[in-house]
Amino acid sequence: MSDKDNLVRFGISMPQSLIEQFDRLISLQGYDNRSEAIRDLARKALLTSSSMQPTEMVAGTIVMVYDHDSRDLPITLMDLQHDYHHAIISTMHIHLNHQQCLEILVVRGEVQKLRELQQRIQVLKGVAYAELSVTHVDEHSQSHGHSHHHGHHHSHVKAETD
Repeated sequence: MSDKDNLVRFGISMPQSLIEQFDRLISLQGYDNRSEAIRDLARKALLTSSSMQPTEMVAGTIVMVYDHDSRDLPITLMDLQHDYHHAIISTMHIHLNHQQCLEILVVRGEVQKLRELQQRIQVLKGVAYAELSVTHVDEHSQSHGHSHHHGHHHSHVKAETD
């Protein structure tokens, strides 16, 4: 929250059992009070890609889990990533076990293009999971009508899970 924002007080009504569960959760997460926890929930809700304008410039991640042994899937994923090379800043590939891989794409661009990439990954046979998470809205780029492109970096890290 910036210094120029004024705090506005408002009341919330919810069932007793829900507030008790919420209080336990925020206590476990280390919050001192409900207000900061609710502010974080509001910020998170505002960063859901489905609530954004299609042309908003954002940064975030696409996390996927897939079957490495699935026929031609690794090559198809690589080709797809090359098709979207302008939006992918970095990748991390982790071997979870003999068959499954976890791959994280750090992405930046228009939210509609990033959603399109995530959906094209999700529907591939052998992909168990693919999710776009938006972590930053680039208001500077949007307001000036252009985006800043940074270097493209791939890093491959092997994690032993046994």
